[in-house]
Amino acid sequence: MWELEPDLIWPVVAALIGGGLIGFEREVRGRPAGLRTHTLVCVTSALLMVAAAHQGRWSVGFIPGENITADPTRMAHGILTGIGFLCGGVIFQQGFSVQGLTTAASLWASAAIGVLFGIGLYPLACVGTAVVLLVLVGWRWIDENLPRKTTVVLEVSYAREEAPSDAEFVQYLRDRDCRCSGVAHRLIEHGRLITHSAKVRGSRECVRGLSTSLRADPAVVEYAITPRDD
Repeated sequence: MWELEPDLIWPVVAALIGGGLIGFEREVRGRPAGLRTHTLVCVTSALLMVAAAHQGRWSVGFIPGENITADPTRMAHGILTGIGFLCGGVIFQQGFSVQGLTTAASLWASAAIGVLFGIGLYPLACVGTAVVLLVLVGWRWIDENLPRKTTVVLEVSYAREEAPSDAEFVQYLRDRDCRCSGVAHRLIEHGRLITHSAKVRGSRECVRGLSTSLRADPAVVEYAITPRDD
């Protein structure tokens, strides 16, 4: 009759807590992979590493007179390679914007933390959990308040007889401190509307001001401003 020893239980318990903390942050943010997913990833990684690190307890059929050496790093490589398939499932494209990259990275980090707990590196795993939470929570405020440029895809539709020329459209954007490139236009609605589209770069304040200006322009039939991650 076998017994669960503390060195087999505590890595799993620690992974449950570490993965749960990271998953809780993702759950609160409403991300596609939340509390249960991150917890399962971390716990499963720990379980596999505990099994690999204690291979002598379950391996059978030893060759008499031979020493068999376990290599847990092979299991770690397999875990971190396999987690890529799961991470790919939470990344999706919406228009020109790619979503889910941070959640995919947090899943990868959860797997790594589970590996560390599984092989008994508790201090490093705890530090890793704290650092991941710091990045997810603290770095968000920094990211949202940095005075940086942003890139969006702008599409504006005008009535055919009121549509500006390409040069006028570009100048309209420059007057609002926005730079654009790759201006294109197309005829839609059976020739009744002309749509100008361009990749626009400027500060966040400029982009917000552009939206206000387009909304107040009576010549604009409709418009769309889509964030783009380059």
